Amino acid sequence: MHEEPPGAPHSESAQDRGLRGVGSSAAAAIGLTAEQSAAIHVPLSMPAWRSRLRVGELAMNSVALASLAMNVVRAARSGDRAPAPVRVSAARVAASFGSERVFRIDGATPTVWSPLSGFWRTADGWVRTHGNYPHHESRLRRLLGLSDSIDSSRVTERAAARIATWRNLDLEHAAYESGALAVAVRTADAWRQHPVALEHAAQPLLTQWLGDPHTPRPWPSIDGAPLAGIRVLDLTRVIAGPVGTRDLALAGADVLRVDSPRLPEIPWQHLDTGQGKRSTLLDLDVARDRRCFDDLLERADVLVLGYRPDALARLGLEPAALASRYPALITAELSAWGTAGPWQDRRGFDSLVQAASGIALAESTTGDAPGALPVQALDHSAGHLLAASVATALARQRATGRSTHVRIALARLAQELLAGGEPSAHDGESPRGAGDGGPEPAETTVTQTVHAPDGPHRVTTAAPVLAFDAAPTPYLRPTHTWGADPPRWT
Repeated sequence: MHEEPPGAPHSESAQDRGLRGVGSSAAAAIGLTAEQSAAIHVPLSMPAWRSRLRVGELAMNSVALASLAMNVVRAARSGDRAPAPVRVSAARVAASFGSERVFRIDGATPTVWSPLSGFWRTADGWVRTHGNYPHHESRLRRLLGLSDSIDSSRVTERAAARIATWRNLDLEHAAYESGALAVAVRTADAWRQHPVALEHAAQPLLTQWLGDPHTPRPWPSIDGAPLAGIRVLDLTRVIAGPVGTRDLALAGADVLRVDSPRLPEIPWQHLDTGQGKRSTLLDLDVARDRRCFDDLLERADVLVLGYRPDALARLGLEPAALASRYPALITAELSAWGTAGPWQDRRGFDSLVQAASGIALAESTTGDAPGALPVQALDHSAGHLLAASVATALARQRATGRSTHVRIALARLAQELLAGGEPSAHDGESPRGAGDGGPEPAETTVTQTVHAPDGPHRVTTAAPVLAFDAAPTPYLRPTHTWGADPPRWT
């Protein structure tokens, strides 16, 4: 079917539908009204992914909700009664959620997974490991007794032999104790009985705490994009958080990502999710850098956090403490396993959550070996839902004076996806075993020049996916290289 560009005017069609499933749950949790949600028109045509779960519906609805939230903000700033209609592009959603497949730097594709990231057979089942960052790979090697001198061509075979001697739950526990990343592959039924799942079962898809009423902060006197003049401090890494703050930047916010110089970043990954943002390095354990950070925070409208509660407590950045010091500040937390409960201080990634929650076994194509979602949909969807929550919270604060703290956990989102069951043909999604579809049209990618210390580079990424009113088609500001910007607001 014909795809309209993001933000295009919409005419009612039998080929459209509204929010369903996870989308309906998320809209209610975010605080969007039924009248506002009626502005969303989701095309029946879904991304051509093969899955036993409603991953296309999750992806389309999360993008639609982020787009709608930006239109809600635009309406609030302009005095309009209702937000403009939203219609997302399935082709752009497919490219954006699978962005690592279209990413190119000077025509070359990146290496996405390290040799020690993947599924491994154990003595009694399977585990999933993650070793993409050098410090994570080093910890896995130490746990398995593999020297750093063993090169990647031999380390996989030796790792498989070592892991095969472990019971999966024993390896999961040993990895946690050593700071490595490995989780046992569980069935959905087994996960539902796990303390983490039981903790989430009593919680909404997204949790929001409203602060005490204070004087509403006025909108910046800047016309243009929905979030023009809004300042966002971004303390997130990997995919979910950076996707969410990229949405905020696309909607006009001044987003400054802050990282420690002691935590390395994967360069291509930052280029894939850093469009429109600036990136700086500050060591918050160093007094001078901490003073600089506190000055930035004093003038911020939003703080997005992706670190575990123990790290935030050590830095004095617990949301409850921030609410008392900065009553107008919107805070948002992203986590893998939740910020309360038995796994609150465990590291996690989309792939590990899929393995632990039962998604990996649900997506198996062999009946034995685990599989995976066709894209890292938990990460991407959580990022878009975070952006929707933040934008809606900004509108609430400007109207009522009440700040908001938002929490989103990948594990909770995984449970919601599993509860939705399998797609069917009339849903517009492809069940496992269907074809992948043809190539995506060229307008689903954008190529821009990134100026790095070693010279300019041509970087191709997925195009912007949000569909708010007058949303930019290309990114207006290309990615800055990681850590290259001064720690100040523009």
